[in-house]
Amino acid sequence: MKKRWLMMLAIMLLIFTTACSKDAGSSEGDKKETSKKDKEVELTFMMWGNEAHQEVYNDLIKKFNVEHPNIKVKMETVPFPDYQQKITVLAAGKELPDVGWVAERMVPQFMDNDILEDVTSFKDDKEYDMDDFFPSTLELFERDSHLYGIPFSTPPMVLFYNEDLFVNAGEKTPNEHLADGTWNWEQFEKSAKAISAQGVYGANFFRDWNTWIALLSHTWGNGGDLFNEEQTEFTWNSPQGVESLKMLDRMMFADKSHPKAGEQVSFESGKIGMFFDVYSYVSRAREIGDFTFDIAPLPEGTEGRYPMLGQAGYSIFKGSKHPEEAKELLKFFTSQEGITATSTYFVPPRESVLGSDEFINQPNNPPKESIQKAVLDEMDNARLQAGHKNWQKIDNAVQFGFDELFGELKEPEEILKEMEEKITPLMK
Repeated sequence: MKKRWLMMLAIMLLIFTTACSKDAGSSEGDKKETSKKDKEVELTFMMWGNEAHQEVYNDLIKKFNVEHPNIKVKMETVPFPDYQQKITVLAAGKELPDVGWVAERMVPQFMDNDILEDVTSFKDDKEYDMDDFFPSTLELFERDSHLYGIPFSTPPMVLFYNEDLFVNAGEKTPNEHLADGTWNWEQFEKSAKAISAQGVYGANFFRDWNTWIALLSHTWGNGGDLFNEEQTEFTWNSPQGVESLKMLDRMMFADKSHPKAGEQVSFESGKIGMFFDVYSYVSRAREIGDFTFDIAPLPEGTEGRYPMLGQAGYSIFKGSKHPEEAKELLKFFTSQEGITATSTYFVPPRESVLGSDEFINQPNNPPKESIQKAVLDEMDNARLQAGHKNWQKIDNAVQFGFDELFGELKEPEEILKEMEEKITPLMK
């Protein structure tokens, strides 16, 4: 009896000791897990957006911190014309941000320089729902079956126009010409000239004087292109390219319907009849209170209508000290919640958001019918802005040519010939 009692006591002690050992182990494991989650880290997020965009991200970061209170996100902004060079300099000094915006023209160079982190694993996250993205919006970031970024904005270029100036000039609006089947580049020049008779400018292609890319839509519409398909030759030195530069030359110096280089005249001032920009510019246009604005598709050329597709996305840059936390931030920014928040200003790449009321029915938005015609219906026609690993050098050569055009130093034919001589060697 005594032996049986001693045996039972020994078993009880063994069970108690084992349980305590497990509890201690669990406690230690919990401590490690808690310690890992509580460890404070700081991520740098870099972008080129305006103040309105920054406000959206400030709100998003606050929401992100509810689930990730230990991750501090520092936001830095760099002007768009300087952004690519800034990233290149930071890469050389190994001081890249953790997460940043990247535009379509930057991605080829950044991929070739091997500074973008692989995020292919996002495809395996069922909750993230990668299938919600339009496949075409991911192509820019794919290489050799790997994914190096996630899009957040896929806006086609549209025409913003001052409806009051058209009415005052007795001119049909672009959307009225569209309905009549007469909205082409020839009519665009006529409308711009007629509007300029009011002491304003009929049109402006340039967001700033270094952003010449809007003119490509004119070249594309007439059957030309900046590069050949293999991106080994500069092909803008063509009849179509010459006509694009001649059109701008006529508008600036003959019709005086376009500002001259250096003049700072914004669409918001009410002194521009038609303004070319991607749909994201609507964030500024919504604040206009002095006149009625609307949007329309770009004019049609002899070969059709091909607006430039301005694509932007997020990438994680290599060298981040906190890659897992950076992935969490990127996933949140590109979740349905994050994309819905940024759709206030950007054309969303998630199918569930593009067709939503949150995207269409923003306060002070253009009419729903205009958004349908100028944005949604044009997505199939839009073309990505050309990119190349030597884009910065190519861009500099093009800008030098435009400086000669702006100064009336040379004719378009000679300018494009010299561009070709400088740029084609850069593409080999």
